[in-house]
Amino acid sequence: MARKTKAEVYASVLAQARAEFDATQMANREERRQCVADRRFYSIVGAQWEGDLAEQFEKRPKLENNKVHQAVMRVINEYRNNRISVDFVARDGRDSALADVCDGLYRADEQDSAAEEAYDNAFEEAAGGGFGAFRLRADYEDEYDDENERQRIRIEPIYDADTSVYFDVNAKRADKADAKHCFVVYFMARDAYKAEWGDDPASWPKDINTSYFDWNTPDGVYIAEYYKVEEVRENVRTFVDPEGQTVKYTDDELDDMGEKIIGDDVESDQSAIDAALADLAGKGVIEVKARKIKRRKVRKYILNGARILEDCGHIAGKNIPIIPVYGKRWFVDNIERCMGIVRLAKDAQRIYNMMISLLADIAAISPTRKPIFASEQIAGLQQEWSEANIKNLPFLRVNSMIQPDGSMAPAGPVGYIEAPDIPQALAALITQCGADMNEILGMNQGAEQVVSNISGKAVEMIQQRLDMQSFIYMSNFAKSMRRCGEIWLSMAKEIYVEEGRAMKSVGERGDISSVELAKPVLDETGKEVLKNDLGAADLDVVSDVGPSFTSRRDAMVRALSGLLPMAQDPQDAKVLTALILMNVEGEGLGDVNNYYRKQLVGMGVIEPNEEERAQMEAAAQEQGQPDPNAVYLAAAAEKEQALADKAQADTAKSIADAEKTRAETAEIMAALGTQLGA
Repeated sequence: MARKTKAEVYASVLAQARAEFDATQMANREERRQCVADRRFYSIVGAQWEGDLAEQFEKRPKLENNKVHQAVMRVINEYRNNRISVDFVARDGRDSALADVCDGLYRADEQDSAAEEAYDNAFEEAAGGGFGAFRLRADYEDEYDDENERQRIRIEPIYDADTSVYFDVNAKRADKADAKHCFVVYFMARDAYKAEWGDDPASWPKDINTSYFDWNTPDGVYIAEYYKVEEVRENVRTFVDPEGQTVKYTDDELDDMGEKIIGDDVESDQSAIDAALADLAGKGVIEVKARKIKRRKVRKYILNGARILEDCGHIAGKNIPIIPVYGKRWFVDNIERCMGIVRLAKDAQRIYNMMISLLADIAAISPTRKPIFASEQIAGLQQEWSEANIKNLPFLRVNSMIQPDGSMAPAGPVGYIEAPDIPQALAALITQCGADMNEILGMNQGAEQVVSNISGKAVEMIQQRLDMQSFIYMSNFAKSMRRCGEIWLSMAKEIYVEEGRAMKSVGERGDISSVELAKPVLDETGKEVLKNDLGAADLDVVSDVGPSFTSRRDAMVRALSGLLPMAQDPQDAKVLTALILMNVEGEGLGDVNNYYRKQLVGMGVIEPNEEERAQMEAAAQEQGQPDPNAVYLAAAAEKEQALADKAQADTAKSIADAEKTRAETAEIMAALGTQLGA
């Protein structure tokens, strides 16, 4: 079969991407439209009157008493006070040190990429509208240094995810780990597009408008990042070079090597592979075996409605680096549905606004009782009556009126315009709508009030009941954070592999240290192994929903302070005091915290980190003491030798016991024989 040209391959990819996007976008269009409407409803002034309701109140007051916004912010604040963290755990329970290294590197990537903005934006969009997202991206450590090839993992926000992120319509999992493709669509102004990509979107062919999505808009262009999962069975060949070194190449790698050898005249993939094999054979490299393996890769394209703008190739990791976040989520009629806090409260909020506006309109039309006069009674006195309420005049005058019989008519108004009565239904509806919103939004005003003379346990139970109202949002975000950790680890195993690379690590307390990757060390048997080798990391990822570290540290200080009076042993009191002073917060207490941490590390209460362990080893060597690592290895060797000697002694004893038993048995049998003979 003839080898396809790059243009033919790209045309096929673009056609497939267009079809997949149309299917996904059409299936989610109505749900995503409601998500956007929900976010506008609670966050934009005036959005609660959008639609047909505004036309009915076109020339009347349109007031907003936005109670939904308060409910959304309460859940958001609950999340910000109880951050969700990622924790790596060794699957076999033995490689906990490597799990701790991954924890520190992950926190460092969070800190350097300002990941809190990505998390906060995704959670707020999910809580308000129902869907949010953020992303992971591998980027050069220093993109301005062409000699620095090292990469870092960035955690970045995706804004308006409900209108920009579209996963495979067949994916059912909440974290979209089963998705085969994903689109991230973003808008570019026309001038910016022309400056970056060098063509004019106005020159696109007309048939791009046949798509369900308008890629070309009057004032700009939509660009899509297209992530496609490729699961292929690759042929991996093992070779031995003349020096006896073993090397492995996949057929894709051999194909690339063959392309460089043959050039542009490659007829097929096999011809390129054959050329590479011939070149290796000419260099004395011998193929010893071949094996089929299954691999999962993710390829990224950047495209518009007409062509592929850039083929980014295979990206780091084996997962699509887009993390979805849902508020509430379920499937109905095989369509993924989602919503946040706002949607079910919108009708009650609209009715409440409408009733308040009607009440204001009634009050504005005629707020007070107004007198009715004949024109003759106030002729020439109109100014006095119009300014009566403004100037607070001590008295008002009216003209006398002569009746037809010549007598004087009684002074005073001939009648009154009474202030309108508020309809009972209006007052009842306002009360009912307020109660409905409090029930739907979980805003129990009485539960949030602090009442005196109740136990701390009762307060804790009330707080737990309030927390349960936002738990579903926290739980769903924890799933997203766990997926984020899985994607990060998959990327780190391919990016953070340089031997001897020093990387920043951040501890749980925010303390910064350094980690050396793939550091050669000796294990207990004296064999050289690589320490901190992320390429060999076999870890699970868990997410922890709970108070922020600052809140937990404050709680720990309170608990330790309560335990201190009960400590009878002076050493225990010293440890508790040091723990309190290590965790207490305040301006200028950083040095005090560090001092007491060193004290606790020296007492063996706290496990030292990598930097502290290195300092302890260096200090021991300076004082002429043996290397702690060497001491440990020697002790381990002595222990193993002692165990071996004991095992040998036990074996000898077992043999002796067996010989003794055999002799005793023979003696007994001989005695029995003598008795029987007698």
